[in-house]
This record gives sequence, C-alpha cells and structure tokens, in this order.
Amino acid sequence: MFQRFDLLFYVLLSGIIVGQAADLLGDDDNPTSTSRRADRDDGWIALFDGKSLGGWVDLNGQPVKRGWAVEDGMIVRTRRSGYLVTARKFGDFELVVEWKLARGTNSGIKYRVKNYGDRVLGPEYQLIDDEGYRHPISAGQRTGALYAMFPPPADVKPNPAGEWNRGRIIARGTRFEHWLNGKKIVDVDTTSNDWKHRLLFSKFITHPDFGQAPRGPIMIQDHGGKVWFRKIELREL
Repeated sequence: MFQRFDLLFYVLLSGIIVGQAADLLGDDDNPTSTSRRADRDDGWIALFDGKSLGGWVDLNGQPVKRGWAVEDGMIVRTRRSGYLVTARKFGDFELVVEWKLARGTNSGIKYRVKNYGDRVLGPEYQLIDDEGYRHPISAGQRTGALYAMFPPPADVKPNPAGEWNRGRIIARGTRFEHWLNGKKIVDVDTTSNDWKHRLLFSKFITHPDFGQAPRGPIMIQDHGGKVWFRKIELREL
C-alpha cells in the first residue's frame, strides 16, 4: 500500500511515462537483448552480464542514463529516476536473482508487465525492508509477497537489510510461484476463485484482467532507497 506521498509521486510519474511506455510494451520483441551464458547449454540466459546494463532500458525504451549503475559486478540503484525494464519480453519462465536492500528501502520485481493506459502493471515480487521501512506495512507488502494480494507465510523472514537474499519467480501459464532463500512462499493460480476474490478487494480492482497478460517485460521498481542485484538469470519454460 502506497503512502500518500508515494501514491502522488506514482500517479505523476505514470502520467508522464505511460504513453511513452506503449512502444516498449508493444508487439515488437528483441531476442538479442540478452546473452546466453557461454558456459551453459541448459536454456538459462543471463539478464545481467555483471559489466553493463545491456538488455535493460527505461520505460521509454531508451538506454538507461541515470539512476542505475553497475558497480563491482552488481546493478545498483543510485538515485530516484525511474524503473529498470528488460528490453525483451517473457511469457513462461523461471527467474533467479540475488538481491539486498539498504535499510528502509522499498523495491520490487514485476513480471509480464502490461500498459493499461493509465498505469503500467504486472504481478510483483515485493522487495522491502520488512523491519526498517519508515511506515507500517501490511502482510501483502512483506518481502516475497505477490504484492497487495498474496502474502508470504507469517513465519518467513528474509535476511535483514544489508545482507544478500535469493529470490526465485516461476511463471507458467496462469500459475505464479515466489520463492525466498530456497523456500516456496507464494503459489497462486490466476483462474482460481481465491485470485478473483482478492482482486475484487485489491488496488487493482479497476483492471479485472490484472495478472492475465501472457507475456511482457520484467521490471525492477524504483521507490527510493538503495538496492543491489546480481546473478540475474532466466530460463524460458
């Protein structure tokens, strides 16, 4: 749940970028925007080569010029500037990523992202400093949640701010799984009555097809605070 300032910023930002995002989220795809790992032949691709932001763009579909950088083999969010988006779209996939947050940071990884005209949305693997965030958070905002809809189990806790965690997302058809440090914490089906019921009482109620896009980019959120990513790998299913 956004606080008032965050919501205002989100609305203003969406109004500026959503029209430009149409090209990025359109039908064209760029299969050369990621590189297959030379040392593996099992279908995994590296979304981050440890050296550059190649294969990643901003919401305008343009090369990332500020706000995100590569430092010591990691993607680092350096200042508020906008979201980081894969130039390539994905449908069914398994994604693994290592990440850590500075104290108080809020971020997230969205997938099968779609332009709804007024907003750019997709199911989100929530990343947040559960213990040190500046405002109280709900269960659906905790790390690993399918944001605002399906919380992780109450006894699941990420490693604290400043320490590395390992996330895993599996999207296969209408099924989504979220994993945290080797444990499955979310398993949902977008055709289930449970999904439909939660959608009715969520912030996505005005978009009844939320989560139904068959493919789309992967997007890393910028909500303020510092966040690091490394070893971002994906295989299509």
